[in-house]
Amino acid sequence: MLVMVGTVGSAASAFASTAPWVQCYGIARAHMNDCAATTHSCAGQSIHNGGKYSFLLIPKGLCQKIVGGSLTLPGK
Repeated sequence: MLVMVGTVGSAASAFASTAPWVQCYGIARAHMNDCAATTHSCAGQSIHNGGKYSFLLIPKGLCQKIVGGSLTLPGK
């Protein structure tokens, strides 16, 4: 998964000017999240890899291609 997140990061910069950004839950590595819904206030505060409430902002269309990625907040 670490390799995939790195790949997403480079893909994000390639599509930054053309694709809208979405919140992708469940893919962030510990301390590498953009924000979260319920467990902490914001960036870099996740303590678990793949936390289901932490998300990364990535270009639309990539989240569904990442194992464990979800566009919806768990429980909704």
